[in-house]
Amino acid sequence: MKEGIHPDYKECNVTCACGNTFTTLSTTDTMRVEVCSECHPFFTGQQKFANRGGRVEKFKNKYNL
Repeated sequence: MKEGIHPDYKECNVTCACGNTFTTLSTTDTMRVEVCSECHPFFTGQQKFANRGGRVEKFKNKYNL
C-alpha cells in the first residue's frame, strides 16, 4: 500500500433512529442512520404490508373486474 494516501480509520459511534447504538470503524467520529440491523425488516423478519389499494385495485373496482 502506498504511504500517506489512505485515510485514518478510528472508532465511530453509530446511532440508529430506533435507539440502537454500536461501534464500528470509519473516518468520522459519529454517524446517525435511519435503519440498522435491529430494526430493518429483512433482518427482523417482520415485514409491514400496507394494503391501501393502488391503481390496479381502483381500476378493478371501477369496472367490476
